[in-house]
Amino acid sequence: MNSSRDLRFAQAVTLVTLACFVLAGMDALGKHLMQHLPAPQVVWARYVFHTLLVGAIFGLRDGRRLLRPKRPGLQLLRGLCLLGVTLGMYFAIRQVPLGEATAIMFLAPILVTLLAGWLLSEPLRPVHLAALAIGFLGVVLIVRPASGSFQPALLLPLGSAFLLAFYFILTRKLREHDDEITTLFHTTVAGSLGLSLLVPWLWIAPTAWEWPALVLMGVLGAGGHLMLIRAFHLATASSLSPWLNMQILAAAIYGLWIFDDPLTLPFALGAILIVSGGILVWHTRTRAG
Repeated sequence: MNSSRDLRFAQAVTLVTLACFVLAGMDALGKHLMQHLPAPQVVWARYVFHTLLVGAIFGLRDGRRLLRPKRPGLQLLRGLCLLGVTLGMYFAIRQVPLGEATAIMFLAPILVTLLAGWLLSEPLRPVHLAALAIGFLGVVLIVRPASGSFQPALLLPLGSAFLLAFYFILTRKLREHDDEITTLFHTTVAGSLGLSLLVPWLWIAPTAWEWPALVLMGVLGAGGHLMLIRAFHLATASSLSPWLNMQILAAAIYGLWIFDDPLTLPFALGAILIVSGGILVWHTRTRAG
């Protein structure tokens, strides 16, 4: 019995790790494409091809249930939050290292605790405030606002972290109304429609190799999220949450390998503090559970 449970957990951790590298790879590909294409056009491809792929895979099976969520307003708001997250990140990584932007965005799990106390009336304990302080100290180390090397673009992933925290809160609320696949499909519908209205005004014709890369953006996005959904079916969210921080490591590796982004000491210390704050929140929740 224990060996079966251990095997499922090992499979879940493997899927989460793969998903982190796939999603960080998608961001690295997006950073590369934005050397020639505008950020909204790259994000449009990530959203549209994700939506088409998920619709094709699950549309025949789930039919109307996929297209008609029980809480369309919440689904729309959640999708717009994620669109803001993605645009903020992609405008940022055009100018700053991928690993640094990703680390700052991972302040979101700590912010969820703060927002859950406000929006969901969940108890807010002193340890949560301590975790938030640790996480913000990590952000300050990475951003270094008082130094000569301060890059204002690093504030964009900080804004994305707040939007991502709202996204997580809305995801939690939608669990009571829609299943995971319906929510996965509607994750990118709002962004696809909104960007499809905007992109024609910014459009730059992709080259022959850029078209497959744009399609691959959507495939990687959908594939990464499907891996996460499968992983959370195999093991509990509380047991897998710390492993999601692998995306910071993956982003740093891609940044160093593809873009020669430096791995500085302030980045390493800041990332460690942000991850530590997140793990402190996770440990508190696990003990309370």
